Amino acid sequence: MQGLSVYHKCYRYSTTHTVEKAFAKARSRNPKKITSMKIIYSYAKCGFEAKYWAREIAAASTSEFQFIPFNHSGYLNSSAYARAQLLDNEYFRENRGLVKLYANIQERIRIEQADVLMVDTYNPYHPDFLKKLAIYKVLRINDGPMSSYDRDFAYLHAFNHILYHSPAYSRDMEMREKLLYCGARNIDLWTLGSFDALCDRGKNEGNIFSGKRDIEIVYVGALAPNKMPLIGAVKKAFGRRMRLYGLANLKKNIYFNLKYGFPGWVTQLPFEQYVPLYQRTKIGINVHNRGDYTVGGYRLFDLPANGVMQISDGGEYLNEFFKVGDEVESYRNSDELIDKIKFYLDHDAERERIALNGFRRVNLDYKVQTLLPEAAQLIRNSMQDFNGT
Repeated sequence: MQGLSVYHKCYRYSTTHTVEKAFAKARSRNPKKITSMKIIYSYAKCGFEAKYWAREIAAASTSEFQFIPFNHSGYLNSSAYARAQLLDNEYFRENRGLVKLYANIQERIRIEQADVLMVDTYNPYHPDFLKKLAIYKVLRINDGPMSSYDRDFAYLHAFNHILYHSPAYSRDMEMREKLLYCGARNIDLWTLGSFDALCDRGKNEGNIFSGKRDIEIVYVGALAPNKMPLIGAVKKAFGRRMRLYGLANLKKNIYFNLKYGFPGWVTQLPFEQYVPLYQRTKIGINVHNRGDYTVGGYRLFDLPANGVMQISDGGEYLNEFFKVGDEVESYRNSDELIDKIKFYLDHDAERERIALNGFRRVNLDYKVQTLLPEAAQLIRNSMQDFNGT
């Protein structure tokens, strides 16, 4: 194998004979219409997450689209391919785990007679390997600009279709423009959403507030340095009335408390405890690593799915997901966030109105069981456009 770096391969990639073979089965069915598809959904998850991802991806299958979960975790540590150059290094070395993964995905494609390979959560497939696969290839990107140059843009030429989770990218351009600028061929906005495992689908508009909500404010998320000033300010303003959970090691906790005046210790919350926590919470705050330009993560949907009134950053892009002032509330800085938290804690009716509307919107548009067939339709449309030409 040649060790050619893929890190800066951000150019328009012409259709090859290999790619054309991926459509032979679809063309034989109907010259213009693809009636059914098998989609292998490749992702990297462990433990509790791995179980519900596999279960809910498979359950989203319909009479038209079959989703086949494939967990590419466990073949090699994800840190070995967290950046495109690292993956290229392992590909050059013929890493045993990578070789085994590639053999297994090829065998799965053959056995299932799959039409599409859809990749999510740290792409482990080297572009030179993907070039050999006679299948329609889809990359789902969902980390935004914080990792785009590490593990998104370098792979655009190797995939037939890119699904991105948020219109936000930077002050200079939106994600759609950036992807086209980097040479992506087919792109569609496809948001993240709410998994059944991270809420209680037995709840409805009539009973979502039936339980006691004795926790006033919650933040659950990684304690990234960019988030610390705001989280620290809010925690100090409300003290024990606010609970903090997330990914934070000892070093980060010590730094956070010494730097921002001992606002509080951040502890990890197992996934199994998300729903009980949220079902007791009145207000959930949402903080993104680059503020407005990284809005659209899973927390944006997990909070309203559990009847939590959400106050989030995101600027103009927040309205792309929920109606600000009706289904979600926004803020521009820590002072405004603190003021709005105080207001909604003092006005239960207004808080519950926004929480209920957010809950209703998630159940209407953002359940994973709804979103996956929509993604399949986007993929089918793109495949038919190619087939038609």
